[in-house]
Amino acid sequence: MKDMILIADSGSTKTDWCVISEGQIVCQTKTEGINPFFQSETDIVEMIEKKLFSEIQSYVSTIRSVYFYGAGCAFPEKNSIIERAIARFISAKIEVRSDLWAAVRALCQRQPGIACILGTGANSCQYDGVEIINQVSPLGFILGDEGSGAVLGKLLVGDILKNQLSKELKEEFFREYQLTPAIILDKVYKQPFPNRFLASLSPFLYKHIDEPGIKQIVIKSFTDFFIRNVMQYEYTKYPIHIVGSIGWYYQEQLKDVSNRLGIQIGKVVQSPLEGLILYHAEHD
Repeated sequence: MKDMILIADSGSTKTDWCVISEGQIVCQTKTEGINPFFQSETDIVEMIEKKLFSEIQSYVSTIRSVYFYGAGCAFPEKNSIIERAIARFISAKIEVRSDLWAAVRALCQRQPGIACILGTGANSCQYDGVEIINQVSPLGFILGDEGSGAVLGKLLVGDILKNQLSKELKEEFFREYQLTPAIILDKVYKQPFPNRFLASLSPFLYKHIDEPGIKQIVIKSFTDFFIRNVMQYEYTKYPIHIVGSIGWYYQEQLKDVSNRLGIQIGKVVQSPLEGLILYHAEHD
């Protein structure tokens, strides 16, 4: 059997894993998201053992390289947690990089450009074809992450709990998600992964995008994303490529905002996986 590559694209919500050989997928599966800022090495090992290893076990002996791209993987000490957890199960070269590197390689390949993530979280950078040469810190959903699912969800529940949306919308929201103000506050302030919870509410915005109050939330958040992040790069020289579920579903609103700001949108894809497969098939 030919040597194979294992690629993982991990956000805060889910991780997509695929084993490839000569640029073709031979095995693909999903697990929950992995983030070394929120999970211990023991937690990650347990998840790999229970959710991943059984799916890829028959290929493990032929995997020669592992490329893990993940949220929270921007610091060596955090990356080492992921490396050690994977090394418990796979004897191969293991490279751990941030999810921003997944976006860069998937969207730009070897060409200069500006790559953005708009999913549960948000991020962006300018890339020269080899290295990331400029990055505005996303700061997370409390201080930043403008345009992300978590921030959209945060703005939505804030407006609902402060009676900024219609009574009908408010009632529909509580009914659809089976929530109360007390449950929301508990999930945001006391439960783990509040960003995942908040991002899970963003489909309500998409469903009601024609409501003026809802549209205002979305347009303002995307405007903030471009002004506070993208416009600090050489955005007039390069198209802005975007990956992530929020970018994918809200393309119309993103393009409305970008046109108003004089920003050219390039590729918009839901997942970086196809681009990563192409990148590693050609460059590994």
